[in-house]
Amino acid sequence: MCEDGYEVILGTMIKTEYFSVLMSVYHNDRPADFKEAVNSIWFKQTLRPAEFVLMVDGPVPEPLNNMIRSLEQEIPVMRVIRLESNYGLGEALRIGVEKCTHPIIARMDSDDIALPKRFELQYKYLKLHPNVSILGGQIDEFIDNPDNIVSRREVPTAFEELKSYTLARCPFNHMTVMFRRKSILEAGNYQSWHYNEDYYLWIRLLEQGYVFANLSDTLVNVRVGTDMYKRRGGWKYFKSEKGLQDYMLRHRLISLPRYLYNTTGRFVMQVVLPNNLRGFLFQKIFRK
Repeated sequence: MCEDGYEVILGTMIKTEYFSVLMSVYHNDRPADFKEAVNSIWFKQTLRPAEFVLMVDGPVPEPLNNMIRSLEQEIPVMRVIRLESNYGLGEALRIGVEKCTHPIIARMDSDDIALPKRFELQYKYLKLHPNVSILGGQIDEFIDNPDNIVSRREVPTAFEELKSYTLARCPFNHMTVMFRRKSILEAGNYQSWHYNEDYYLWIRLLEQGYVFANLSDTLVNVRVGTDMYKRRGGWKYFKSEKGLQDYMLRHRLISLPRYLYNTTGRFVMQVVLPNNLRGFLFQKIFRK
């Protein structure tokens, strides 16, 4: 480590700042994808975290376990926290937020690829905008390799637009968010909610008056495929989404007409449509 928090990595000066990265890994994650994700947030960033909290959500296969041990040896700031059972992403992240020790936390998924300036852009923005509690960004979605971009999910950047957007759709690409730990804890932290633990948290933060923003920059390349569209369909997923609409209606965040509009649209997309048509519509229409 050099002076002023800089370190020379492969001939490049890389600065470390006092924020944490929070990632959860579980038994279905592929070791190669996991390694690529970790490389993108440690070895390839222009700004490094001072802490990397890795939640291992239950037992994992030996090849993945070996990869975790290997990376733990390579990354001095990695803290591996193992849960005895697979509790799900919401519970793993809840514990992870509590375990993080820095005031700013960056989320990252275990099979995506962060762009090199992701942390530098977000950390600088949050330092310049102390009123913003959560900051996300845009994503490009790829199949098999990052050069095969099939879609892009764009979300609004300004808070006024994000407020109304949240009442209709999830306002963040979850794998891109960087947030203030204090705000997340004050809003009740992550809680278990099937496939929507993040959206549920953003709704509660909005309800309590916290300020959001998104960068217009693409921050993460996201691995997708037919399995993703299967997960976003079916009765179980619809019931999860409807439950969020029920919550917003009960708490008077949305009107009854908006509730009926939101739930009807979700029923068609998630229950009525077949996977291939759902995937086409997600890629071509609903990603913007």
